[in-house]
Amino acid sequence: MNRLLMAILVLGLGLLPFSAELQAGEHRIGGGVNYWTTVDDIDHDDIDEDGFSYLISYQHWWNILGLEVDVELLPDRFGETAFAPQAYVLFGSTIYGGVGIGIVNYDGDFADEPFYALRAGLNLELLPSVFVDISANYRFNDTADLDNKETDIDTDTIFLGAAVRFTL
Repeated sequence: MNRLLMAILVLGLGLLPFSAELQAGEHRIGGGVNYWTTVDDIDHDDIDEDGFSYLISYQHWWNILGLEVDVELLPDRFGETAFAPQAYVLFGSTIYGGVGIGIVNYDGDFADEPFYALRAGLNLELLPSVFVDISANYRFNDTADLDNKETDIDTDTIFLGAAVRFTL
């Protein structure tokens, strides 16, 4: 966790001299919903293998490079309600791909290790200043921090989602 915060701080300070250039571009804010399902079957009866999550999202686009920051609410994921702050670097325009990192918070405690994500999506402008984003994510990490579980389970997960964002 400390390494993640330190990396974000160093990146932010490193980008400070370029702040005028970073302000240029398009700012978008919105929200969405994801359907998630685990890659492998989980043998525990009290753990759901799929569900829905909800997110608040901010994007900043410069031509073909974008940055996205989300906070996602995952009700009843693996038997617990969680939220997950996350960030993505995106490449493309209408059709895009990207990589991301995030960390899950279960019942007030952050996981020991972050998750990583690969994303592919379709970003469509429906109306002037209104965008619909349809995406697929593959999230993975090395370990799973689940309370009261004697078994190490694979938490690799596929997310299919849609978001609506408005240009600021």
